[in-house]
Amino acid sequence: MGLKTLSKKDRNWQLQEAKAMFSEVIKAAAEKPQIITVRGKETAVILSITEYKKLVNPRQTLFEFIQNSPLQDLELELLHRQPENMREVFL
Repeated sequence: MGLKTLSKKDRNWQLQEAKAMFSEVIKAAAEKPQIITVRGKETAVILSITEYKKLVNPRQTLFEFIQNSPLQDLELELLHRQPENMREVFL
């Protein structure tokens, strides 16, 4: 079986192919993750550094997300309920 070339749709590499064409695998990883298989089983993934950093950096809290939002200064019109329209709830 010959070495395969990576198409836009195909991103799985057998281990031996990945070793033989390592520079191609790395170049392709800049576009999207490259999956390495061993005996037909997906075993490893090669990611671009950008995608890797997205995965390992801590996520923002909800408060930080809202605080950093470009919509943070947006004023919302909230409707106020009239006290006579509220119902009593028994717990």
